[in-house]
Amino acid sequence: MKMTPSKSEGRQVVVFDLNAETYGIDIQRVHEIIRYSQPRTVAGADPSIRGVINLRGRIVPICDLKQRLTLAPSLDVDEAKIVVIEMAAGIAGVIVDAVAEVLTVDPDAVAPVPTFTQHAAYVDGVAKVADRLVLLLDADALFDIDVAAAFAEAA
Repeated sequence: MKMTPSKSEGRQVVVFDLNAETYGIDIQRVHEIIRYSQPRTVAGADPSIRGVINLRGRIVPICDLKQRLTLAPSLDVDEAKIVVIEMAAGIAGVIVDAVAEVLTVDPDAVAPVPTFTQHAAYVDGVAKVADRLVLLLDADALFDIDVAAAFAEAA
């Protein structure tokens, strides 16, 4: 479910870091942002699923976004955050290095993703913001059907 704002309004995105890259996700998809807490491992889960946490009585699956995007692993738990996102299959948390800010992105500043990009299926577009590029992630596309079903089952 892609959110497409009208031409006259900007798209608000939560911007976060993974390694040295800047990513963003529609603020409408962000349920909340919490400090990192070690997830409880679930046997037989997809390798990118770190486990589950109890978020005020709700079991939330936690995904290692770096592993899902095949980025180099690193985790500084002092700075790491969990961005809890809403997907078609339910809610899930994704581990990020740090949450930077909320930006309003002009729709004219978003370019399509080059098809040769390794993760083009997961990215809505590339936003040009000041002197940097922000890869805009599609919350639903991040997880294939099997992983989304596992999220729904765990929740």
